[in-house]
Amino acid sequence: AWGALERDAAGSYHVGLRIWELAALAPRGPALREAALPFLEDLYEATHENVHLAVRDGLDVVYIERLSGRHAVGVRSRVGARWPLHATGVGLVLLAHSARTFQDQVCGGPLAAFTPHTLSDPVRLRRALAEVRRTGCAVADRQITDDAVSVAAPVRGPGGDVVAAVSLVVPSAGTQPHSLIPAVRLAGRGISRTLGWRP
Repeated sequence: AWGALERDAAGSYHVGLRIWELAALAPRGPALREAALPFLEDLYEATHENVHLAVRDGLDVVYIERLSGRHAVGVRSRVGARWPLHATGVGLVLLAHSARTFQDQVCGGPLAAFTPHTLSDPVRLRRALAEVRRTGCAVADRQITDDAVSVAAPVRGPGGDVVAAVSLVVPSAGTQPHSLIPAVRLAGRGISRTLGWRP
């Protein structure tokens, strides 16, 4: 009656418009998305590949925006989807810039492996996080599927804290992911400046 759920002609229930309206009030959702969208669109227009914007929630990364091309590599992400932090490019960026005690918690817990390449070993994961902090970006090679590579960079809030991450997901075959780092970094910096960050 309130509209939280809607039933279709076949009798199946779906999330209703009222839930969507409530979600739109979340400060880490639409406000961040609106600030980021011009930069995400620029990144998409330059590459015609999958572009993501994500935030951390507990031990997961949550995607709050995704732009995808018709011929882009298939991805399992969607707006509102959750994935473990250690297994995605955006997640590695968010984890690398989290408190050391939180990193210890993640590295000490079970690390699910989705492919043979997933960073499911705590020692390898810690090395990868150190590299993300050193270079300012993450390259997640075939972590979720065997055919995709993610290149991700941080998005900073006014105080310099990493509040989100932006990424480009491209085919693993025939792609030089390191050549995409400057464009992804530029998008992250642009969003950060719009949010009020000054380096």
